[in-house]
Amino acid sequence: MAEVVLKKVEKVYPNGFKAVHGIDLHIKDGEFMVFVGPSGCAKSTTLRMVAGLEEITGGEIWIGDKCVNELPPKDRGIAMVFQNYALYPHMTVYDNMAFGLKLQKTPKDEIDRRVRDAAEKLEITDLLDRKPKEMSGGQRQRVAVGRAIVRDPDVFLFDEPLSNLDAKLRVSMRVRISQLHQQLKKEGKNPTTIYVTHDQVEAMTMGDRICVLNYGKIMQVDTPINLYAKPANKFVAGFIGAPAMNIHEAELIMDKDKIAVKVAGLVLHLPEAKAQKVKRYVGKKVWFGIRPEHIKSSETNPNKEEYVTGKITVVEQLGNEEFVYFHVSGTEYISRLDPMKVQGVAREKKYDFWFDLDKCHLFDFESEENISL
Repeated sequence: MAEVVLKKVEKVYPNGFKAVHGIDLHIKDGEFMVFVGPSGCAKSTTLRMVAGLEEITGGEIWIGDKCVNELPPKDRGIAMVFQNYALYPHMTVYDNMAFGLKLQKTPKDEIDRRVRDAAEKLEITDLLDRKPKEMSGGQRQRVAVGRAIVRDPDVFLFDEPLSNLDAKLRVSMRVRISQLHQQLKKEGKNPTTIYVTHDQVEAMTMGDRICVLNYGKIMQVDTPINLYAKPANKFVAGFIGAPAMNIHEAELIMDKDKIAVKVAGLVLHLPEAKAQKVKRYVGKKVWFGIRPEHIKSSETNPNKEEYVTGKITVVEQLGNEEFVYFHVSGTEYISRLDPMKVQGVAREKKYDFWFDLDKCHLFDFESEENISL
């Protein structure tokens, strides 16, 4: 396998639109890297440039020790799995998986060994004689993955491979792909994988690291837990996490000799450690962010002095948790509560919450960079 390095990679279309803005990225040998971001952020365009399906207009792409800018896709040592499966409808599963190897004039016994080995890994051995129209979407996607595996590439590329599947199948397939990656590692193949998705749950559960993109720029590259707990900027904070982080315009002020956040009628005093990090912003506008699970019921922490009373507008009950939407001075917040630990949460009621300000985030109002890390 091989590392993938992007150096100042750009994509400018003939009409002058700049889709990718000088991306620098180092994907380590054997790493599972996920590209995630909203529609139009250039994640698929970047993947297609790595594959050689999209011409780059600036910078360099390296796979292993080769600069592949001028190499056609077939010579880059990559295998790609597409969103729409891209199977040959007139061929059996076996022939679909074997087709690329036949073009490479691989010996028949080696083709058979690779196809049956991949089919066993993906639990599709009993489908080898079927044609694509005789299978479900999930089965077809497994075949598409198997076709990539048999080529034994340096790099696997996945372009939103699960977006056409229903919710239950997406879960089972993302688990299968993650298991496959680990299994290949144990066999010493150390697969380098780039996986594109718009689904942050896929990104958080599958990636060794995640590259968050927006408008053709990298917002942050980090492990899933660091992206969630230590977002580098307001965009990452708002994009990663479901429900999304509560983010509102605020001002840092001095109140009772303490640094506090003044946000939509509330004055929230910051813990000393957090206050010291942002004291240079006192008197300035900032963005205040706090995740739903860090807005808690006052019942769960009776030692807290500062309660926030809000009027509940919606309660979404999910069994093991509930999302509570409430208003304070006309501003909406979302809280994630444990229904087993709280009482009396109901629509149109007033309820006392407390904000765990040790876990809040503050962002520069102009640059939107996180100033509280």
